[in-house]
Amino acid sequence: MSRLNPSVVLIDDHPVVVAGARSWLQGAGITVTAAGKDPRIAWGPEGLLADVVVLDLQLSQQHTVEWNALTELVAAGRRVVVYTMREDRETALRCLEAGCATYLTKAEGENHLVAAVRAAAQDLPYVPPSLAGAMSADQAADRPRLTSREQEVLLAWFQCESKQLVAARCNLSPRTVEGYIDRVRVRYARAGRPASTKAALVARALQDGLIQLDDL
Repeated sequence: MSRLNPSVVLIDDHPVVVAGARSWLQGAGITVTAAGKDPRIAWGPEGLLADVVVLDLQLSQQHTVEWNALTELVAAGRRVVVYTMREDRETALRCLEAGCATYLTKAEGENHLVAAVRAAAQDLPYVPPSLAGAMSADQAADRPRLTSREQEVLLAWFQCESKQLVAARCNLSPRTVEGYIDRVRVRYARAGRPASTKAALVARALQDGLIQLDDL
């Protein structure tokens, strides 16, 4: 599929949500290859065709099941958009730390869902309003606060020659490493301190005390 018109698998246990999301996505030229409440459909023949997995984080009371589904999909290099009713900052940051492409609440509507899927398909960061709020809560405006996993990946990238080496060191896929680094860039750009190159990110990290010269 074209990355501008990608394909998705929808995992949600509410038929009305599935129907609405399917209509929005298909109306925007995005193909839904499979949909249902069981995360295992992402691994079926039609689910494996999808460029992006849209995953509801509240599929049932068995939250460990859906969390395991998220981590397994990310570990396999799948692009996952978490699509949920949960609006708490802790859950959003936990999902980002796990490596999802972005975190979207169902209240954010059609335009954000379509944009999030297209960005994920192109391995580009996407920060909807709720996620921006979670990222910025209780932080100084010009000093982004990174998750521990983002800091780990960023430092590994500074110390390695390639993202493939970072992936091997951190037990992640190269695509997931790219996602972490892109999200760090988004944080700095939103804070008015863009860092479009590796050297610029090193400078920002040194300025903010995230790393020391001895780490390099």
